Amino acid sequence: MYGLKESPAEQVNLTGTSDILLICEHASHFIPESFSNLGLTEEECLSHIGWDIGAADLAKKLSQQLDASLILQRYSRLLYDCNRPPNELSAIPPLSEVTVIPGNSGLTAEQRDYRVQRVYQPFHEAIDTHIKDRKKAGRRTIIVTIHSFTPTFKGQVRTVELGVICDEGNDYAKRFYQQAQALSQHDIRINEPYGPSDPVLHMVTRHGTDNHIPNVMLEVRNDLIKHANGQQEWAQLIGTALSQIQG
Repeated sequence: MYGLKESPAEQVNLTGTSDILLICEHASHFIPESFSNLGLTEEECLSHIGWDIGAADLAKKLSQQLDASLILQRYSRLLYDCNRPPNELSAIPPLSEVTVIPGNSGLTAEQRDYRVQRVYQPFHEAIDTHIKDRKKAGRRTIIVTIHSFTPTFKGQVRTVELGVICDEGNDYAKRFYQQAQALSQHDIRINEPYGPSDPVLHMVTRHGTDNHIPNVMLEVRNDLIKHANGQQEWAQLIGTALSQIQG
């Protein structure tokens, strides 16, 4: 069962000058050999159930464009979904969409706690530490999390291209939404394809809202950012919108 030896937090450009801190919780499909792909095929691990396709590369392009700090998660969300608290069953999902995850079924309390201690806790601690360091240096922080979603979910086609996910009172997210719409003809919507009730706001709530830090969660449809050209196009749009609403 053991094999999570490497830190889950990949930290990029921590000295970046931007107020924005980018976070990508579902950046990787990596599952250590000791977990035997959790009983899944390689194709299943590489599909959207294992990670947010294109999100890491999009986040890295944004980091370069904005000169922003970026923290990415090194392990597959099937091992532990860092956008879920430990008390959520979906943090270690026994089922993802319609795919059964054999290696996540029937886990003991010790096995679950191992993943919490080796993935969830150190990943969030790395974020906490970076935010505290910025505060000590007198620097402002704005949290922007980068995700992607599949064009079809349980047979339902999704036409939305960019989702701005937020609580009702999140003025920063609403300002981003308005600015992105003004810059683009893309299909951009608030709280689609996910919303607060799903629940998907753990990351921005824990590190942003609960600490009075402006934040927004962004979801880009993954067929639009599978390749470098699409990633660059969306990085340009998102980065421009973020730059124009700072202040």
